[in-house]
Amino acid sequence: MIRQEVNDQLSRPLQDLRISIMDRCNFRCSYCMPAEIFGPDHVFMSEEELLSFDEIIRSAEQFAALGVKKIRLTGGEPLLRKDVPELVASLRTIEGIEDVALTTNAVLLTKQAKSLYDAGLERVNVSLDALDPEVFQTMSGRKTKPDAVLHGIDAATDAGLGVKVNMVVKKGVNDGEVIPMARYCKQKGITLRFIEFMDVGQTNGWEFSQVVSKKELYEQVSQIALLEPVERDYFGEVASRYRYVGSDVEVGFISSVTETFCGSCTRARLSADGKLFTCLFSESGFDLRALLREGVTDSQIRDWIRAVWEKREDRYSELRTEETAKNRNKIEMSYIGG
Repeated sequence: MIRQEVNDQLSRPLQDLRISIMDRCNFRCSYCMPAEIFGPDHVFMSEEELLSFDEIIRSAEQFAALGVKKIRLTGGEPLLRKDVPELVASLRTIEGIEDVALTTNAVLLTKQAKSLYDAGLERVNVSLDALDPEVFQTMSGRKTKPDAVLHGIDAATDAGLGVKVNMVVKKGVNDGEVIPMARYCKQKGITLRFIEFMDVGQTNGWEFSQVVSKKELYEQVSQIALLEPVERDYFGEVASRYRYVGSDVEVGFISSVTETFCGSCTRARLSADGKLFTCLFSESGFDLRALLREGVTDSQIRDWIRAVWEKREDRYSELRTEETAKNRNKIEMSYIGG
């Protein structure tokens, strides 16, 4: 009953919570963790700064009471955090949570996929921007080969996890990999989602000229096979979904630059150190960790979350210009998660 009573007081839906559980990654990709910024001497958070699993679970319970149905664990690379399957198992027991997923670069899935599945994880979203080793290394900022990711994808599917592959497309860097990636995922029966190169954070050197639009991507993928639209599963779904005609294999396009969706956003983000963000392009967050460690009641936490969410007026993608993209002091994606 608490869930229904609280949810009735929200004027806009809050359905999806992204929780970053680790601020570091085993890749330093050019998209969100460029090597010139996040080099070997970069200082990441201490264990004391990170939300504990108990704090994450308590936070998730309050978000669920406010209407959140889906939780995705992100990073950095979330699988660098110890005992993630235990966290997944606890999140699955929260009343109202219908879906728990995880975003990963898949390198550690070869060892952890089965335990994650057994813990109740629904699926993984795998970041993979190229199949060509040289292009992959340019995008990932590491000497790791794409085979490490592909082995992780195979481990996930073998374990029974659903898999979606996310490909950020950057003009002049990996746009030549669009068709090879589409063919690979179609053959594997895996959903591929193309993501327009976005100006997340301040360090990825974003410019409009580097964006490959949804229209361009759609035209390229259509060279493989005809596509037909798929109806949205729920309000606030960010991907425009299609499937290959005569097949159940889907392709999605996340186009926050050329076809914005701020008005239907139902997603909140919680950083690894407990800051609540109402937009991927936020300049600052709200300190939930401080409340958790001050001993306030669950009801007070829900009231605080409700107040933050109800006041949100985020429309950054709708208002973006080349100038605002350069001047706005946005948080880094490695900190907030995807």
